[in-house]
Amino acid sequence: MAAGQSIEVLAFDVFGTVVDWHGSIAREVDALELGVDGGEFALAWRAGYQPAMQRVKSGEQVWTRLDELHRGILDEVLARFAITSLSEADKQHLNRVWHRLDPWPDAVEGLTRLKRHYTLCTLSNGNLGLLANMAKRAGLPWDCILSAEVFRQYKPHPDTYLGVADVFDVAPASVMMVAAHQSDLDRARSLGLATAYIERPAEFGATHHKDVSGSPANDWHVSTLRELADQLGC
Repeated sequence: MAAGQSIEVLAFDVFGTVVDWHGSIAREVDALELGVDGGEFALAWRAGYQPAMQRVKSGEQVWTRLDELHRGILDEVLARFAITSLSEADKQHLNRVWHRLDPWPDAVEGLTRLKRHYTLCTLSNGNLGLLANMAKRAGLPWDCILSAEVFRQYKPHPDTYLGVADVFDVAPASVMMVAAHQSDLDRARSLGLATAYIERPAEFGATHHKDVSGSPANDWHVSTLRELADQLGC
């Protein structure tokens, strides 16, 4: 694909792609001095993410925002780690750590450059309030915040990806999904979207290897959002 050919909208996965969920959560948990490893706590919390969403996708559970799903997983993880010292207010604050995730070092600059030529939106399973609070704190320059909450479907439901094209009244081929997760990109491509893979080798922490080989089927494969801006002429 020629640089940016026919692309009008860049839709971004957020957790892991734009922000460092593992490092951010690990730092907050370590600061609480709970007697557990913050990195392992973060991994355990994240491990409950897909099973919790699957209960909603399958119809076993009614539509539930990610904030509430995160809280249910948090309660399970606190019990698993035998942490009993947190008050209810402490738990509520910790659950909102997902609103306070730090951006990767290249994210704000890369997004700002990309915004010169493209419309930027989120396409995340995070709920609207979470994504808005995160963007405000981290300085993420979105033009529009879209999420599973808008479409009442979690990715990889087709309504999420195709919903972006519908919102902006463009063809699916004019939307490019940008993500650090190949499965996300595979689903987007199957529905006619262009795809860009962003390497995030430290997504699960420095000691946990992540395969960042991506797929040759992606339209773009870059190491940072700055590099994506370079490749797209921004």
